[in-house]
Amino acid sequence: MAIVRTRRLELIPLAPEAIEKLILGDRGGAAATLGVTFPDEFPTPGEREGFLRVQLERMQADPQRRDWMARIMVSRNDRSAIGHCGFHGPPEMIGRVEIGYTVFTHHRGQGYAKEAAGALVDWAFAQGESEVYASVAPDNAPSLAVVRSLGFIQIGTQIDEVDGLELVFVRRPDAGAPET
Repeated sequence: MAIVRTRRLELIPLAPEAIEKLILGDRGGAAATLGVTFPDEFPTPGEREGFLRVQLERMQADPQRRDWMARIMVSRNDRSAIGHCGFHGPPEMIGRVEIGYTVFTHHRGQGYAKEAAGALVDWAFAQGESEVYASVAPDNAPSLAVVRSLGFIQIGTQIDEVDGLELVFVRRPDAGAPET
């Protein structure tokens, strides 16, 4: 699996065996599998039952496309997990390339979301994709700032069955976003 590297981070694809351990509450086993340390806040019960289960199902449905799924943001400095990010799934599975990201509480406000999101966008374009999407809750000011700073343009809204109203953004290669 392809590790995406930035100045401060490695975006490591989540291995199915690590996800299974996280779902079962074995954070230590998952951390050992990935060679990282997790904060106490990860995973939340909602992440275990929602995000992680969905990612595991998608990985099992198409194991060769894991690069298009969830990743752990890992500090290149100390191998600690900063957050998680990645794509909602392979483009052909979900109908488009869409990124998502979460930065753990202790690491917020330090530019990690922008760094990771920018690297994911660049990686998707390097794979030949022509558009990358992001969906953000209208009251999530930090995430709105991230997508806008990366050259995403709002193209509409949608109602997510879990998250409710979301603003839908797209980024194309010619947007000329600043370096991350």
